[in-house]
Amino acid sequence: MVVLNNLAFLFWSVFFFLFKVDLVGGYYDAGDNVKFGLPMAFTVTMMSWGILEYGKQMAAAGELRNAMDAVKWGTDYFIKAHPEPDVLYGEVGDGDTDHSCWQRPEDMSTSRQAFRIDPQNPGSDLAGETAAAMAAASLVFRGTYPGYANLLLEHSKQVRTDSRTNQHNLS
Repeated sequence: MVVLNNLAFLFWSVFFFLFKVDLVGGYYDAGDNVKFGLPMAFTVTMMSWGILEYGKQMAAAGELRNAMDAVKWGTDYFIKAHPEPDVLYGEVGDGDTDHSCWQRPEDMSTSRQAFRIDPQNPGSDLAGETAAAMAAASLVFRGTYPGYANLLLEHSKQVRTDSRTNQHNLS
């Protein structure tokens, strides 16, 4: 196990060094070992609206911090997946090969290729939902972490502009 962890660390270190992109974090999709941006963004949007609608009840149950942490795990990833104004990484891994293997992430050997949208590879549906997720989350953090809320809103505006400029749906 230590050898696998060291190899994984080495792989991600080389990947980050070569491409200057850190896509660690975020959520896997549906029990897979792939990060699909569209369902992840939808989920973060819905979690954010849930907090905005039911935050008082969550706080009374002692779960508001956990809910906010779950949103932040996703939005921290979205910030990393948007490393420059016209780029958004929308998928990590290969869904086709991943669906034919059942293993835990620590043991996976499937492709970890990252797919991105940019002016040459547009994906306005993904960009629009990611912008919505960051905008909704900015409302969640506005009262407690205004600096983070502003950062999310800035990324949201950039991603939204990209989605309107480079219109083409992935789905």
